[in-house]
Amino acid sequence: MSDEPAVSRSTQRLIGILRHHGITLVLDVGANVGQYAQRLRRGGYDGGIVSFEPVSAAHAQLDQAAAGDPRWAVAPRMALGDCDVPLSINVSAEPDMSSVLDFSAEMVQLLDSSAYVGQEAVSQARLEAVLPKFAAADDRILLKIDTQGYERQVLDGAGTALRRLAAVQLELSIVPVYRGAPGYLEMIAYLADRGFQPALFIPGYFNKRTARLIEMDGVFVREA
Repeated sequence: MSDEPAVSRSTQRLIGILRHHGITLVLDVGANVGQYAQRLRRGGYDGGIVSFEPVSAAHAQLDQAAAGDPRWAVAPRMALGDCDVPLSINVSAEPDMSSVLDFSAEMVQLLDSSAYVGQEAVSQARLEAVLPKFAAADDRILLKIDTQGYERQVLDGAGTALRRLAAVQLELSIVPVYRGAPGYLEMIAYLADRGFQPALFIPGYFNKRTARLIEMDGVFVREA
């Protein structure tokens, strides 16, 4: 029996979307330690990946994860957002829950194991400014954003580069997790206004105490 992790049905469907739309480059924003990129590789995606991660400990592990993959690059440690002003990241006890934003009052109770344990200063850049460093003119790009409530700012910072994107994948909050973060309906409308329609929804965190889905991922593709 193989020791390789099984490829989930949702990953199979995601890979099908990448192939159907001819994606040649995935921008992995909020990469943490590389779980998403590794999932794509297990699913059979062999195109380019560029990962972005602002938290120093996670960035170091991300570098190690990508070291043996010539088509997987790790950008210098930075946050992507809607301006070029440095910011502070709240570092969570759960490595994938660190965020620029504070938890909502409800989530402070539900996600007590994810409490913030410190802060880190980090530079911030707009996607519009950094994209030419990582993407060729003919790349077909999927932008994946998992920035814990900061997804809207990443998209706002895309500017004219938004027209370069063939697809977008991002985390959508069904129940407010971070203060000031838009909800899933607002983000679906935001992307629709910019020519992207949903192709896939992937269930995310389900809270057993409330018996409710808290978050999901949405994959959106540009209309023909």
